[in-house]
Amino acid sequence: MKDQNLELQKLNYQLEQLVDKQGALITERTSELEEANHQLQRLANLDGLTQIANRRQFDEYLHQQWQKLAQTQKSLSLVLCDVDYFKSYNDVYGHLAGDDCLRSLAQVMREAVTISEALVARYGGEEFAIILPSQEIETAVRVAVDVQFALKKRRIDHQGSHLSYYLTVSLGISSTIPQLEKSPAQLINSADRALYEAKKQGRDRFCAYV
Repeated sequence: MKDQNLELQKLNYQLEQLVDKQGALITERTSELEEANHQLQRLANLDGLTQIANRRQFDEYLHQQWQKLAQTQKSLSLVLCDVDYFKSYNDVYGHLAGDDCLRSLAQVMREAVTISEALVARYGGEEFAIILPSQEIETAVRVAVDVQFALKKRRIDHQGSHLSYYLTVSLGISSTIPQLEKSPAQLINSADRALYEAKKQGRDRFCAYV
């Protein structure tokens, strides 16, 4: 009987060890899976070329902030930014250099925009966007000026430009207090109209539409 008890204790101990190992393995695999999912989510929200937020992330964040700020009745501002004469840039330097140009501009914008809640995104093609939650038009104008100043300091060659020897951008700014019964598309349309006006006035400038 004593030998049987010892054998049972030994088997029980071995079983506990096995369960502990399996539990640790499951925990490790779960952690790895969560990390992999996190990485996939991050990649799904990044623009592959510039490594800033992509259009999908832009749309989601704008909608999220619209809903949030409609509740608190705080301002939401948007800056749209377009490279001046980008087609000419590609014609002169080639499309690979054009990609490098967009990467450089994305870096300039990311470094120039220091507001913690702001989102810098590639909106499409050579167009970029900056979402500024809880910020009024005056702050959005300052952000646009900061981007232009930082870009001029970078001095990216642009021999195909009709304005300058270096890369320039046009910017459109809009700001509003979101309303739940309205759509963030109105904010985008206003910024787009302001951007169109900046180009119409000669490019390398910003216009604001409230």
